[in-house]
Amino acid sequence: MALLNVNIDHVATIRQARQADEPDPVWAAVQCELAGANGITVHLRKDRRHINDRDVRLLKETVACKFNLEMGMDAEIVKIAEKIRPDQITLVPENRAELTTEGGLDCVGQLKQLTEVVKRMHQKGILVSTFILPDEQHILASAEAGCDAVELHTGSYANAATDAQIEKHLNELRDARDAALTAGLVVHAGHGLTYRNIRPVACIEKLCEFNIGHSIVARAVLVGMQQAVQEMNNLIREPF
Repeated sequence: MALLNVNIDHVATIRQARQADEPDPVWAAVQCELAGANGITVHLRKDRRHINDRDVRLLKETVACKFNLEMGMDAEIVKIAEKIRPDQITLVPENRAELTTEGGLDCVGQLKQLTEVVKRMHQKGILVSTFILPDEQHILASAEAGCDAVELHTGSYANAATDAQIEKHLNELRDARDAALTAGLVVHAGHGLTYRNIRPVACIEKLCEFNIGHSIVARAVLVGMQQAVQEMNNLIREPF
């Protein structure tokens, strides 16, 4: 059975819109846990557009379930991760102009740097996942670098407009899952997943975790965080 990690970045986005102290993502994390979330995910960006250093520090101290820190391989952020020691980091590409993470990490082109970051994280007891397109080359590079897991980018599936395109991208995810399992990696998935499109992906066996943020936070504005998390959890646990 796959598990749900809730990305609470956009709780901080609302806070930062007014440079205020609420809503507090630390409070949101508590609500997610009470609703049955398996993990809490946040992305500490170089520009600190939403989640900031204080958030990461307090979340590490208060989150009782899995704490997953999304991050780029920038030297400053790597040092913060070493100090904070989240349960897991997920390495992502980062472009300051993007609205959200675009594409997957270039594990082939950045293999040397990736290997070094993985080594440093493992020395601190931190699991490492890479956020990648469902592509065998990047899967194999992640395994070569010593990663523990990969998170398959589901954006192409989420944006597909026809049944044929949807099935094509689901098959790509299945093939990538098989390649990752063969390489000895745990397989996660995420990006663009919503209450409307999660079921077909949740039906793919041996996807262990889903990282979902925007859709849950958007629904939470209307129904509350606990209900929003519970509804997504139900869809993941009983997708058929």
